[in-house]
Amino acid sequence: MIMANAQIEGTQELLEEAEQSILFTTVRPGIVMDYGKGMYLWDTDGKKYLDFIGGWAVTCLGHCPEVMIKALSEQGSRLINASPSFWNKPMLRFAKLLTDHSCFDRVFFASSGAEANEGAIKLARKYGSVHLEGAYEIITTVNGFHGRTLATMAATGKEKWKSLFEPKAGGFKHVPFNDIHAIQSVISSKTCAIMLEPIQGEGGVIVSDEGYIKALRQMCDETGIMLIFDEVQTGVGRTGKLFAYEHYGIEPDVMTLAKGIGGGFPLSALLIKEKFNIFEAGDQGGTYSSQPLGMAVGLAVVNEVIQKELPKKAEKQGKYIQARLCDIAPKYDLQNIRGKGLLIAFDLPADKGGEIVSECLNHGLILNAPRPNIIRLMPPLIVEEKDIEAMIQILSEVLRKVLN
Repeated sequence: MIMANAQIEGTQELLEEAEQSILFTTVRPGIVMDYGKGMYLWDTDGKKYLDFIGGWAVTCLGHCPEVMIKALSEQGSRLINASPSFWNKPMLRFAKLLTDHSCFDRVFFASSGAEANEGAIKLARKYGSVHLEGAYEIITTVNGFHGRTLATMAATGKEKWKSLFEPKAGGFKHVPFNDIHAIQSVISSKTCAIMLEPIQGEGGVIVSDEGYIKALRQMCDETGIMLIFDEVQTGVGRTGKLFAYEHYGIEPDVMTLAKGIGGGFPLSALLIKEKFNIFEAGDQGGTYSSQPLGMAVGLAVVNEVIQKELPKKAEKQGKYIQARLCDIAPKYDLQNIRGKGLLIAFDLPADKGGEIVSECLNHGLILNAPRPNIIRLMPPLIVEEKDIEAMIQILSEVLRKVLN
């Protein structure tokens, strides 16, 4: 009892410190996470949480997997950072792993999805300048999400961001998602690229149509403009394939990765076809680009995803989750259960997503509401049926309480 009280006092002190020292950027619940293992997190009061957002689709191998711990320990005792001026062995091995298992030829490594997307934007405009008579406009989609830098916020099609931090970077045209005619209507001699998520994650898990993606590929081939896939959320096994573009029978020209690529370590990548290998020295870089510690971790994580065939597991378990959601859907009037692999969402009969997320947290389940009437699930790729059943049980109890 004394220990419990001490823990509670410690948590309260930590929260008071946070209020005084952390820059406010988001509303957080009054808990402090302490440690994690596999599918679970524990807070400083010892409460256990089943994690069905996986650090925002980041902890693809679960929390603190042994393969990551080993990579961090071994590389951390050998070489952490040699500067981006030099090659290092994990960098070369990791780049080869990614190019060997994708349709791309070259890789640039960074630390966040926004950085990778910034690199793609810069590359597209360089390509437009060199090969498309100065074309610079990039077509993106409404409710797409590409990051929080000024350029990637400008690329993002969120209505409430339009007036934020003006003037943002210009040169972006936003069109409705899954609407090929909308894109055709804005393509001009100024267009250098089309950039989109194959599945809009933050937009509510909106899956692109196969015909739409194939038409985009044909359109880009005919006009010579670049096709960029933002796979920050969909990449590295999340959708039931190693990369989501594999679902559509086409190859993009450029792809960005982050989130799952590092299993929780801050890491991202920009992958390109050889045709677009046009950067000159100084065009792109970063102090932490390709630093050995991150490269060793990313290499270990992606190797594990491939060797353990986790994309296949994601496909199987994703179908199981959707089937179980369909089982309870009539009772709570859940609609439009959708997604691919372990990127899943469903619509609620009322705008109570925030209340459901909060109540689930109280019951030891972490999930997400990207919109007031949508619940999103992004569990680690290691999720088992017993974890899914535990999630369904808690979710059902909460839906009964909140919606009835």
